[in-house]
Formats: sequence, C-alpha cells, structure tokens
Amino acid sequence: MAKEFAEQISCETLPRFLSSFVDTFVDFSVSGLFLPPDPDPDSSPPLPTTYPSPERLVAIGDLHGDLGKTKTALRIGGLIDASDRWIGGSSTVVQVGDVLDRGNDELKILYFLEKLKRQAAKSGGKIVTMNGNHEIMNVDGDFRFVTPSGLDEFKVWAHWYCVGNAIKSLCGGLGKPKDPFSGVPKVFPNVKQEISDGIRARIAALRPEGPISTRFLSKNLTVVVFGDSVFVHGGLLPKHVSHGLDRINEEVRDWFSGLKEKVSSELVRGRDSVVWLRSFSHERPIKCDCSTLEHVLATIPGAKRMIMGHTIQKKGINWVCENKAIRIDVGMSSGCTNGFPEVLEITGNSEIRVLTSNPSWGVLHDSASELKQKDGLGLLIPQHQPRKIQVNA
Repeated sequence: MAKEFAEQISCETLPRFLSSFVDTFVDFSVSGLFLPPDPDPDSSPPLPTTYPSPERLVAIGDLHGDLGKTKTALRIGGLIDASDRWIGGSSTVVQVGDVLDRGNDELKILYFLEKLKRQAAKSGGKIVTMNGNHEIMNVDGDFRFVTPSGLDEFKVWAHWYCVGNAIKSLCGGLGKPKDPFSGVPKVFPNVKQEISDGIRARIAALRPEGPISTRFLSKNLTVVVFGDSVFVHGGLLPKHVSHGLDRINEEVRDWFSGLKEKVSSELVRGRDSVVWLRSFSHERPIKCDCSTLEHVLATIPGAKRMIMGHTIQKKGINWVCENKAIRIDVGMSSGCTNGFPEVLEITGNSEIRVLTSNPSWGVLHDSASELKQKDGLGLLIPQHQPRKIQVNA
C-alpha cells in the first residue's frame, strides 16, 4: 500500500507542496525565521485606506534597518514578549515607513514584521506597514543611503533565492521560475565588483515587480486613516487629498507590483510629495504650516490629527499646531541618531500618550517642570504635549 502511494507522488501531483517547502527553506535561510502559515495566500485583497478607531493603536516611527531597536519599540508598546512573539492581542500597529536604508537588518525587519502580521491576525490584531521616502527611493534604484552590510544582506538573499529557483526548476509541474536578474546589468562603470554584486541583488529584489517589492512593499499603504487619525510618512497637502487617498495607495501599490509603469513624482518624489514633505515637522513650531494642515484635515471626513515620521525629533515624540500634527520619528536607528525608541499610543477614547524607553525621562521631565516655573522661561517648554510614560523594555 505504502509503495503504491509513493509511486503516485510526483512533482506533477504535489507542485504546490514542493513550492511551499522551497519558499520556507529560502525564507529561513535569509531571515532565520519560520513564518507562520499565511491565512489567505492567494486572494488577499488590497488593504483599505480607511478604518474605524481601534480600541488600542500603537504608532511606530522610522526603523531604518535596526532590528534591535525595532524589537525594543515593539516591546515598550506591549506588543511582543522576550521571545519576540506577538502578545498585543487585538491591538493595531501602524509603522509609518522607512524600514529601508541606513541600517544592516532591512530584510530581517521586513520578514520579522511579516511574521508578526500573521501572528497578530490570529489574535484579532492588525499591523499596517507604510511606505516612506526610502522605500520609494529603493524601488527607483536610488541606493545613496545603503550601508555595505545592507548590500551584503541582499547578496545573501539573492543567493538563496536563486538556489530555491534552481530546486523548483527540477520539477516539471512547477514551470520555469522567473529569473530575478533578467535585464539587470552585470557590471556598473567605476563600481568595484564586490559592491556591484550587492547592487545587482538589490535592484533585482526591489525594482518594480521584484520579489521583495512585490511580496512586502506592495502590501504597504502610503496613506491610512484610523478613526480621527491620518497616518502618512511625510505629510499631506490639499492637492494630495484632491488626488484621492485611495488612488494614491492604488497607484503606488500597482507600481511596486509591476502593474503600472510609473507613479507621479508629485505624489512620491520631491519635497512636496507625501513621503518627503516637512511642512508640519519643523523643530520650531512657528515654522510649521498649521493653516494648511488645518485645511487638509477639514477635507478628510472626521480627521482631527495627522501623524507622521520622516523628520527626526531629537526631543522625542511631540506635537504642534494645537495637537493636530504629531511627529513620531525619534531617529531610533543606530544609522540615524541612535535615539531612544518611543511609540505613540492611542486608546479608544482618543487618549494619547507616549511610551518611551528613555531611562532618564523622569529626571528630564522634573527638570523641565522646575524651569517652567521660573520667570521668563515658560515659553521654552513645549505646551500641552502628550503624556509620556517610561517603560522598561
């Protein structure tokens, strides 16, 4: 009986099983992780742009290739345990983009967040990842902020991905796998070969319709609204709202997936684009364009605030424009300013507070309170800032 059953098994009868096994092997070789089963791998619809307010939402700023700081941010948010497993229950997480560049663990973070997305979904939670300007730059082939280790990480990915394709090609029932390097130059003028290999791997992975851009980045949103909070990497102007928030997400997603040849530079490139804008993020509140922000929020139904990353806030998460602009990029990556991880927490009744890993926060807060009481110094202390809680990671 067993012999007859074995004779019936072939690549033709089990192509999907073999493909899944090879993909799991490649994923583990690249990331060191076994991803939980994808609950709906073939028919996952695009994420909507607008959601109702969740009971608890945690927003996380720019990560820039620092896996250790990423985990710290998730821990202070009460989202993962010491073994990196999801414990956030039904919490919603929004990560506002810029996973790529400046650090050495870009792919590991992408895989890690994918693992948590699947674990969270089983508990009724949700993780929404977003596009920042550095995701756009990498899909465009702009690698100015890539580290040498970042190139090496993609070389490792390319090696194992090609090994996986070679295994799949032995099975007639799977068809011939697509060569990720098709059309990618083999050499680049004035570039050393050891760097050139990493650049080729990065182009292959991240260009439109590349395996990484399709699998991970195309699942990101560029703008998302949860209840009365609008999330975007850089910021929104009236022209962006007029273009349509759903349309922005669709056009960027289709470009990443190779369904659309290009996306408007007005949307994703240049200082006035949604991922580059700094109009509401200046360190000095007086330089923030609060009137434009107020107009934009008035045109998005129910919106009370805009939450953004992109511009490092050396003093930690803060808000301006009468609490309508919340800036959450604290430069936590060691490739940026190596800041203390902080996250923003919004509960169902719109109570907002900051969870920080800064062990000196209590001392700094007490010192600031003393200064505030002295004559002539009150204006130096930010007014009406969100409540900040120091959390041991």
